[in-house]
Amino acid sequence: MASAASKLYADDVSLLMVLLDTNPFFWSSSNLPFSKFLPHVLAFLNSILLLNQLNQVVVIATGYNSCSYIYDSSSDSNQGSDHGRIMPARCSNLLQKLEEFVIKDEQLFKEGSREGISSSLLSGSLSMALCFDEQIYRGFFDQGHFILNLAVTMHAMQILCLQGSSDGPEQYVAIMNSIFSAQRSMVPIDSCYMGSSNSAFLQQASYITGGVYLKPQQPNGLFQYLSTVFATDLHSRAFLQLPKSLGVDFRASCFCHKKTIDMGYICSVCLSIFCKHHKKCSTCGVLKLLSVLYALCFGWVRRITT
Repeated sequence: MASAASKLYADDVSLLMVLLDTNPFFWSSSNLPFSKFLPHVLAFLNSILLLNQLNQVVVIATGYNSCSYIYDSSSDSNQGSDHGRIMPARCSNLLQKLEEFVIKDEQLFKEGSREGISSSLLSGSLSMALCFDEQIYRGFFDQGHFILNLAVTMHAMQILCLQGSSDGPEQYVAIMNSIFSAQRSMVPIDSCYMGSSNSAFLQQASYITGGVYLKPQQPNGLFQYLSTVFATDLHSRAFLQLPKSLGVDFRASCFCHKKTIDMGYICSVCLSIFCKHHKKCSTCGVLKLLSVLYALCFGWVRRITT
């Protein structure tokens, strides 16, 4: 029988990847300003690190042009003396990196890299989180030798999306690929959506990976939502009644115009989705596109007419 210490280490240790939406297009019109949103997040990160001194937190800033790592608790010096808390010096370092990222992201926008698009680059931050998972759990090559990080493989990884921007249909394929990669890696994607309407992408992400989707009714009490719903480790979730989404929007985005559609045409070879019939699939090049109309809803593709 495993000792109590080893059981605690295996069950309760978490690696939390926080994807922080920094899109100014959303926060400039939000009821909860970013200046008031950030203290809730910092308090939540502190609570995660205080729950277990072996817990690890990584923060990825999600802009509308780029993504970047801005905090990793494992890189803090003298972590044991502070029991993993984000001390004022480290907090200021996080805020400084966040400010530098926002300035850089704004500069990219002025250069016109994604002009006219107000959605955040969620697909990029999800990919970065999953790459971090692979780097940590699979090990890394150092001077030609494969080294497995045994101290970190004990962590149970979770992804938490703190998102407010609307979905970007042009990211549909990349986001779905990330969602299925997380599912294969058994990494749950939790979602705390701050926007006015629900996010179909995050609803699907949480549903497919076994995570929790939550849209806070009172944004001013965000810390209470975060601490009671998302602070629990994966082992403890089996004993809790966590919020369940009343409905999930399974609609897809067409590959031709990048628009969310209810019905469309499917390529029989590569399963690409189109809102209008085409003689040739623009994805795989097959000349005879399946001329059958399908309903794209409820999580599967259903034939309704010819």
